[in-house]
Amino acid sequence: MSLLSLKDVTKAYGGVPALRGVDLDIAPGEIHALMGENGAGKSTLIKILAGVVSPDRAAISLDGKPVHIDSAQQAHRLGLRFIHQEFNVVPALSVAENIFMGRAYPRRAGVFVDWKKLNTAAQATLLKLGITHIDPRQKLGTLTLGDQMLVRISSAFVGEAGAPARLYVLDEPTAALTSEESERLFTVLRELRLQGASVLYVSHRLDEIMTICDKATVIRDGRSVDTGKIADITHDDLVALMIGRRVEEAYPRQLTPPQDHIIFTATNLTIRGRPPISLAVHAGEILGLAGIANAGQREVLRALFGDLAPASGTMGLAGHAYRPRSPADAWRAGIAYIPRERRSEGLILSRPIFENTTLPHLKAQSRWGTFLMPRRERRLTEERGQLVRLKSAGPNQRARELSGGNQQKVVFAKALVGDPRLLLLDEPTRGVDVGAKFDIYSVIREMAARGMAVILVSSDLPELLGMADRIAVMRDGAITDIVAASALSEEMLINLTYGRAQG
Repeated sequence: MSLLSLKDVTKAYGGVPALRGVDLDIAPGEIHALMGENGAGKSTLIKILAGVVSPDRAAISLDGKPVHIDSAQQAHRLGLRFIHQEFNVVPALSVAENIFMGRAYPRRAGVFVDWKKLNTAAQATLLKLGITHIDPRQKLGTLTLGDQMLVRISSAFVGEAGAPARLYVLDEPTAALTSEESERLFTVLRELRLQGASVLYVSHRLDEIMTICDKATVIRDGRSVDTGKIADITHDDLVALMIGRRVEEAYPRQLTPPQDHIIFTATNLTIRGRPPISLAVHAGEILGLAGIANAGQREVLRALFGDLAPASGTMGLAGHAYRPRSPADAWRAGIAYIPRERRSEGLILSRPIFENTTLPHLKAQSRWGTFLMPRRERRLTEERGQLVRLKSAGPNQRARELSGGNQQKVVFAKALVGDPRLLLLDEPTRGVDVGAKFDIYSVIREMAARGMAVILVSSDLPELLGMADRIAVMRDGAITDIVAASALSEEMLINLTYGRAQG
């Protein structure tokens, strides 16, 4: 018998179908992957299960008994727990307060919060994920994004009398986590499986799916197309089911080789007291920056973009001295930046696509540098949207209404409005499905073929090896090796990032 069964789930928004009769069955003690491209209907299905969206038609049963989920409270009473991709946290509150948010805090004399008990309970909850480095008394906003997500995940594992958790629904839980943090989460999920709880796991990281999940259901264009055991399916089969066609190569081929002349140089650049670094990027070259978490890759991009002032050293752009005092200087000089967190750093979600696309370039797109010209902005947005293969209802559509992959394409369109000489990429395909990834990789290849220089930071080693011409390896803030990507295997790159001897 299934723990949870959903049959013929149908939902339309304004006459546009989001789900077209989706079926999903999850067994007790099973980690079940829900897969599909951005816009396939996964989020709508999860919202229906969470009781925040009402289906037009659905038959839902728990332990073989029909249930009606009409609110988040009802979903919680049924034992369903949700960890969404967006952070539902309060940065100004402590870790402990965030973990127990929405629950009754322990009290002294029935009135005053017992902070000692609250912090002790929070520490015990963190330990379930093997987390010992986070102080429950610390303000959440002082933590890294990865640690904030660990706190958010921990809150789902708080036990409550009368409402035992039966099913955990995790939506892209590792998007902001390091590999070590992800492994801690996987250990907890395996333990939950042993205890008889089930997990519905949503992730664009296929390697995770193949490692942690027992079964997978794939939905495409709002329809469930297949369900099967992970042991009986291959990585390529999953990709084909998700996008409706086979992708023979994960990465588009190089269109033209890098040119001889150098676009950007950094010489003896000292950032935050770390060792000086030097590098050069040629026209048409994609230079990868590799390293374990906090090895210094992101600080390099921030320094190049004017968001972090180097203590010493020099930079050159297209043969001229370059010293940005702010990101605005970098945009004007012809350097564009794709940030790691598109929602918080790259977009204003409440504003239309065209306003997001032209935001750093308003002076160049205005009349006499003073009066905005929305018609010109929309036309330019449509042109750049075609370049990045953006799928939208038009330039007036709000950014929050787009899928994650199309939101990322808007960030790319914004970067390309000024025809930059140097493109800085920080985890450019994080939280993006396989189809959109290929589109983004193709755009990067096309920009390199036009002579643009690219610096790519990614924790996805196959992405670095598949896209970069050369890879600069960083350890403790220093560049220790610069190697042609074609001369490296994934194992060799891992050894270099950890400083292991090659043998």
